[in-house]
Order: sequence, then C-alpha cells, then structure tokens
Amino acid sequence: MASSEMNNGAAAGMRPNHLRIATEEAWATREMLNLYRRMLAQGKIDDPGFNSLWGFYLNSPSARATAIIERLQEMGEPRIRDMDASGIDKQILMLTSPGVQVFDAATAVAVAKSSNDELADCVRRYPTRYVGMAAVAPQNPAEAAKELERGVRQLGFKGAILNSHTLGEYLDDPKFWDIFAAAEALDVPVYLHPNSPSKGLIEPLLTRGLDGAIYGFGVETGMHLLAIITSGVFDRFPQLQIVVGHLGEALPFWLFRLDYMHRATVNSRRYEFMKPLKKQVSDYLRENVFITNSGMAWAPAIMFCQQVLGMDRVLYAMDYPYQYVPEEVREMENSPLSAADQKKFYQLNAEKVFKL
Repeated sequence: MASSEMNNGAAAGMRPNHLRIATEEAWATREMLNLYRRMLAQGKIDDPGFNSLWGFYLNSPSARATAIIERLQEMGEPRIRDMDASGIDKQILMLTSPGVQVFDAATAVAVAKSSNDELADCVRRYPTRYVGMAAVAPQNPAEAAKELERGVRQLGFKGAILNSHTLGEYLDDPKFWDIFAAAEALDVPVYLHPNSPSKGLIEPLLTRGLDGAIYGFGVETGMHLLAIITSGVFDRFPQLQIVVGHLGEALPFWLFRLDYMHRATVNSRRYEFMKPLKKQVSDYLRENVFITNSGMAWAPAIMFCQQVLGMDRVLYAMDYPYQYVPEEVREMENSPLSAADQKKFYQLNAEKVFKL
C-alpha cells in the first residue's frame, strides 16, 4: 500500500496493514496499592517523590486520579475495550512505578513474585492482547536475577521492568549488575521506566511543581540511563538491550554534546571514576538502547529520533492509563513515513526487541 493510501485509510478509520503494539502500559495489583496506602498513612517512607506522587493518586478525589487508579487495576474487559477504542492490538504490561522498588528487601521480593504470578494469569486469559514484563526487586540483586529467570522461563515474560532508582540508589552501581547479567544471558531487554526524582534530586523540582511527568521524570531517568552508559555497563554486557520511554528522556536530542563532553571529561581526568569507554555515548544509544514514544505523540520529535538513532530503534507506546488519548495512537499514520516504516514503528521493532 502506498504511503498516501495508508494515510488516507488511517484518517478514514480503516485498519492499517500493521499491528499496533503499545510497549509501555502500566498496571497495578491491589496488594501493592494497599501497601502504598499503608505506608503513606503511617509515614513510613522518607521519599518525598513517592509521598507526593502516590499521596496524590491514592487520596485525591479528582477525576484524573480516580480514573487512573481504577484503570491501573482493571485487567479484564474494560481495559480491552479501551484498547479496542484506540485501535491497540497488544499491550506490553509493566508494574507501575515505583513498583516494588520502594519496599524493604524482603517485602519487595515477595511482592514481585506475587505480582508476576498475577500478571501471568492475566496474560494466559488474554494471550493475544497482553504481553508481560517481570517485576524484580533490585534491593536483592541475586533474587532479582532469579525472579527474572523464573519470569522468562516459567511465566513466559519478555523482559524486566525496572522503575529507575531504588530508594535513591541507581543501577550504575555494580552491586546491581547481576540483573543485567541475567537479562543478557536470557536475551531479554530491561525496560528502564521513570520514577519520581530521588531525595537528593527532587527538591528544586518539587517546590516548583515540576517533579512529575511534566519534567522531573525525564530529568531523573535520562540521568539514570546516561549514568548506566558512562559507568561501562554496555562494555561489560555488550549484548544487553535497554528500552526507555518518552523518546529516550531527551538524550537523542543531546547526542553531539554527550559525545563531545564525555570525551572532554575523560581526557581532562576531572573525575577519577569516569573511565574511557570502548565506544562513544551515541554508539551505545544506537546499538544497546531502544526508545519508545510513550507520552510523546508528536511526529516531528519521533521522526528526529528515527533519523538520529535509526528507524529500527524507535517503538510505539501509549503510556496507558496515565496518558489515554485514543486519537493520539494514529499520529504517525498521518506522517510522511512510508507504510514499511510505519510497520516498523508500530509492530516490527517491538516484535524484534521483545521477541513476540
């Protein structure tokens, strides 16, 4: 089908010649949300980002908060109806942020296992509509690696979901690298999803109301991914693939400066711990990172990322239910992309990285 025919068909509501696979879609268990409520009520967590974000969603009577909490927990026909209404064929499901990464280690390990079992049951009920990603507990990296293996080998999951920092600790610390080793050995990706900025990062954002998805999530997760790269994770695990949303948390727009300033910083020996890498920062972003457009249904920015990272490295995502806008799904079907490149964006790239 020619591109113009494809675009006209999309505009008229006809089905395109590709599936639409949404690759960053959130869900939550009642168990986990009840634990969040208990922690908030007892004031047990010294994490202003968690308290701000989940204090709002679990306590606000606003239409946005109540609708999102309802949709996060709904894994049956109402979610399927939302998918059908927006033309989504499959959702790749991830335990919503911060997932288990806000609990003590023992609780985190237990809730990861129970959540994965619940998700596996759901995927079995809707095998053509849902794909699962394993929740793991970085608080115990060895157990996280075991749970990832169980999720992939026994439950049929297609990778791990890591909701960025864990109680203020980041994955560039080698103590967490058992998780990366397991993902590489299993040949599955890690999805690095935003979390509220950590305690040391959040104050100037929180006091201005910029700590959430409007800006703070991108600051936190973009920094995290860059730290993973500069720490040498991909030199240690060259086959590891990381998926990150929101058009790469702005890093694709900084490629030139990231390469230049990383090289300058290493050469200046400003930081003893920052060592030379085998490749440039941009090389790792093109070879070890896939990005999705979750929450960014904006053709000019998507097409720029496709241009600088490669057409095979950019995937479709909605960011359900936090950004459920059915008409945004077809944004790239009304773009100048060929039908073949649209199929990569909506279907083939997801099938490749998640091995669907």
